Amino acid sequence: MAKNILVDREGPIVQVTMNRPERRNALSLEHMQELTHAFRDIGRGTDSAVVILRGNGPAFCAGHDLSEMVDRDPAFYRELFDVCIELMSTIQSIPQPVIAQVHAVATAAGCQLVATCDLAVASTEARFATPGVKIGLFCSTPMVAVSRAVGRKKAMEMLLTGEAISANDALAAGPLNRVVASNELASQTRALAERIVSSSAYIVGIGKRAFYQQIELPQPMAYAYTKDVMSTNASAADAQEGMSAFLEKRPAKWCGR
Repeated sequence: MAKNILVDREGPIVQVTMNRPERRNALSLEHMQELTHAFRDIGRGTDSAVVILRGNGPAFCAGHDLSEMVDRDPAFYRELFDVCIELMSTIQSIPQPVIAQVHAVATAAGCQLVATCDLAVASTEARFATPGVKIGLFCSTPMVAVSRAVGRKKAMEMLLTGEAISANDALAAGPLNRVVASNELASQTRALAERIVSSSAYIVGIGKRAFYQQIELPQPMAYAYTKDVMSTNASAADAQEGMSAFLEKRPAKWCGR
């Protein structure tokens, strides 16, 4: 049984909660392994359509757990960052969209988590930072996700100064989809999840996978790849049902294939 996270299912929406409030949800090795296992388990199933990732306590996630990083050998650090990369890759590889629900500060690997999630909703109280440079440990792995979600100049400023930015600044910079009042965060995040749930989970999974496959390709290769994806997609039962329902002006009935 997981010690550091909670997993709650309500219909097709799964809520994964980081539950180390006394450590500000710091990502210990064990914590990251539990998160990876939970996401993989969700990804293997067909009964879940969307995942909401949130944190209990005063922080969304304070990054890596520094208390387990002092006086360790290089092999430990390699394992730690391998596990971190595995977690981030798993979030983007499962078919279900993952929405970060950010109520408070997200720093270093916590900021990386937000940037990695497919979508992110934050409260006006949230703050975002990659402060590793201030303690002599540059946020090199968080940089991968942050630099892909934030413009280059802003990403470099965050990485080089370690200073936090507000939720509204993060919205403008790129890693957030919306910023809402703290008392509306849960309801607005769930509303976004429910809008995704209204579509075919099978087709959403196809689209998510294709998005990450094409995004780094040269444009001609991206078109070649997505042409094949869309041709296969068009033959799917849910695509045929959706097009027919649109033409017949009726709600679609998804079958998940």
